[in-house]
Amino acid sequence: MRLGCRFASYKEVFIGKSDNLMGGKLAIEHLIKKRLPMALGVFTVLLSLVAAQETRSSHSGCSSAQRVVPGKFVDISEKAGVHFLHNANHTARKYQIETMGSGVGLFDCDNDGRLDLYLVNGASFPDPEPKGSVPQKKGPGDWNRMFHQKPDGTFEDITEKSGLEGIGLGMGVAIADYDNDGFEDIFVTAYGGNRLYKGIGNCTFIDVTEAAGLAQTPVAGDTWYTSATWVDLDNDGLLDLVVERYIKWDWEDLWCGEHREGYRGYCHPDHFGAIPMLVYHNDGKGHFTEVSHKLGLDKPAKALGIAIADYDLDGRIDLFVANDSMPEFLFHQKQDGTFEEVGIQSGVAVDAGGNAFAGMGVDFADYDNDGWPDLIVTDLSGQRYAIYRNRHDGTFDYSSDSTGIGAMSQLYSGWGLRFLDYDNDGWKDVLIAQGHDLDNIDESKTNVRYRQPMLLARNTGKSFVDVSPISGELFKEGWVGRGLAIGDLDNDGRVDAVVSTNGGPAHILHNETPTDNHWLSLHLTGHKSNRDGIGATVKLTTACGSQWATVTTSGSYLSASDPRVHFGLGKVDADTSIEIRWPSGIVQTLTNVREDQQIQVDEPAEGGPGRRLVKP
Repeated sequence: MRLGCRFASYKEVFIGKSDNLMGGKLAIEHLIKKRLPMALGVFTVLLSLVAAQETRSSHSGCSSAQRVVPGKFVDISEKAGVHFLHNANHTARKYQIETMGSGVGLFDCDNDGRLDLYLVNGASFPDPEPKGSVPQKKGPGDWNRMFHQKPDGTFEDITEKSGLEGIGLGMGVAIADYDNDGFEDIFVTAYGGNRLYKGIGNCTFIDVTEAAGLAQTPVAGDTWYTSATWVDLDNDGLLDLVVERYIKWDWEDLWCGEHREGYRGYCHPDHFGAIPMLVYHNDGKGHFTEVSHKLGLDKPAKALGIAIADYDLDGRIDLFVANDSMPEFLFHQKQDGTFEEVGIQSGVAVDAGGNAFAGMGVDFADYDNDGWPDLIVTDLSGQRYAIYRNRHDGTFDYSSDSTGIGAMSQLYSGWGLRFLDYDNDGWKDVLIAQGHDLDNIDESKTNVRYRQPMLLARNTGKSFVDVSPISGELFKEGWVGRGLAIGDLDNDGRVDAVVSTNGGPAHILHNETPTDNHWLSLHLTGHKSNRDGIGATVKLTTACGSQWATVTTSGSYLSASDPRVHFGLGKVDADTSIEIRWPSGIVQTLTNVREDQQIQVDEPAEGGPGRRLVKP
C-alpha cells in the first residue's frame, strides 16, 4: 500500500453570510463469455463502450482522455491482515434475516491520519428460533471486529482492546463524533436492539446506550433495525440520529416458494408489515429523545438504506429512504424544521413505469456536476438500478435508460454502493456490491446467479459505461456482496473500498488505477457546526468548471464511509478555489489551493478576522 501523499493544514476565515479497451476483439469475447450471458445485454454494453470511445466528454475542454479508462482494484484483504467471516446462520426454514448481511465502517479511531476498519457480524441461532427471542453472540466467531491500521498499511485486530465485540445479531453501523469531543463514536444496529459506543481515545470505546436514552424495550416484531445516519437535523451544532427499521417480523415460520425439497425460498417483503423509523434528537448533554412523530418522519417504511443531501438547495438537509418493494421516500425539510414525504410528487418513489422496486442501497450526490444532488438506488435483478437526475425544480427524472445504468444492471442485484471518482478525472463513477438474496436462485433462473461480480460504472460526463470486465480480476469473482464503504485507505489520492459479503469474508478493494490526474481531499472540522461538518456543502472550482459534494458518512447499505471529501481534478494543475457552506450558515472560501494534497479545514469563528495558515 502506498503512503506517499503530501499533507497540509489549511485554515482560512472568509465570512460571507450566517488506452484502449483491451483490443476490440478481446474485449468483445471477454464480455460475451464472462460478463453478460444474454446476447441483448452484450450488444447494449458493447454499443455503450464504442460510443464512449467516440464521444468521451471533454470535461469542459480540460480533459484529453477520450477513451474508456479501466479501473484497477486489487483485493488485498489477506495481505493487509484482515481476517473476517460473516455469520449468516443459514437454516432450513429460510428466515428472512439470513439474507441481509451486515455493514462496514471506515473511520480514524485514534486520529493518526489513517483509516481504520469496523466490521459488523451476525449471530448464531437455533433452527427453529422461538418467537420473541433475540439471538446473542455466543463467542469470538460471532463478534463484530475492529481493525486498526498500522503505519505499514496492514491491520491489527484490536476488537477486545476496543470494547467493540458487540451484542446480538448485528446489522448496520453509523459513525460520527456526536458529542464534539474529537473522537469518533459508533452506533451499531442489530435485530433486537442497538448499541451506542462512545469513543474515549486511542481506539477504545465505552457502551453508553442506556445513559444516552437509546435502549429500546424489546417489542416482538418491532426490533429489526437496519441502516442509520448521523445528521444535524436542526443545525444546532449537534448530530442527531436517524435509525431505520425494516419490517414487522418475529421469526415467522412461513413456507414460500415451491412445496418440494430444495425449493423452499425466502419470503417476499409483501408478507410483512411496514414500520416507522426512529429519530433521536441530541440534547448536547449526552442524551437523546425520540422525535420521529414530532418531525413528521414516522411514516411506515420497509427501510434498508438512507442518504442525506440538500436536494433543492434551500439550506436545509433532506433525507432519502430506500424502501424494499414499496415506494421510496424522500423527506423534504420545511422551514419550520419538520419534514414532508414528497417521493411521489418529486418523481423518486417508483420507476419509469410506475412500479415499486426492492430499494436497498442508495447514494445522494451530484454525478453530473451541475450543482444539484442526484440519486441512485440499487434493487434486485430484473428491476434495473434506479438513477434519478435532479431537474433543479424539486423534481427528478428517472434516468436509468439514458445513463446506461439500467441495461448494465438488468441481471444483477445491488446492495451497497457509492459514487466515487476512481481515476480522478473530475466525474463521479459508481461502485456497487452485488449478489442475489435467494441462495437457490441458480436452480430456477438460467441467467441470474446467487454469487455476482462487483460492478464499476464509469461516468463519461454524458452516461455510464460498465468497465468492470477490464478493471481487475476481482470483478470476475462471484460474491454475495452486501455492505460497502469507501475511503482513501493509504492516503495516496485514490479512493479505495471495503465490501462485506453475506456468510463470507470482507474484501479490501485497493485502488491501483494508473493515472496522472490530480486530486484534492478535504477533512472538515466544525466548531459552530457539528465537529465532523456533516451536512456541509463543498464546491470546488477549477478552470475546467465546478464540482459539488455533501459531507456525509452515510449512504450505501448498512455502512459508514470516510467523512473526508474527495475530488478528482483531471489534468488541471492550476490553483483551485473552494467554497464551503457549513451547517451553521457560515460560508468559507479557500483560494489558491494546490493539487495533490489532503487539506485540514477548520470552520472559522463567526465574526472573526480573516486569516490563513498553510503548512506543507
